[in-house]
Amino acid sequence: MTDPNVPPPRDPGSDGRPEVVHHTTINNPPPSSGGGGGGGWLAFLIGGIVVVLIIVAVVLFNGGGMTAPDETNVDLNVDVPAPSMPDLPEPKLPDAPELPTVEPPTAPKG
Repeated sequence: MTDPNVPPPRDPGSDGRPEVVHHTTINNPPPSSGGGGGGGWLAFLIGGIVVVLIIVAVVLFNGGGMTAPDETNVDLNVDVPAPSMPDLPEPKLPDAPELPTVEPPTAPKG
């Protein structure tokens, strides 16, 4: 393996530029400062709990959104005539079928 910091050899017969140029980029992340890394979900959870508690507090301090009516004296006049059924002839039931006579079962002897 060649060192990427050393320039490639030059071709003496041309204009001085190499035939193949390999560009190598090495990215080294900065060292971590230690700790951290798992607290994002915990912050999200605590933030959600705080929001829910704020909503519950607002609903409770505002009376739960239920206000008592100013006056409870309600005067309604509801006159509805009673419905009447039309006069229909008495329904005629069909004749019952005649069933054959059947002897009751007997227990075996023996």
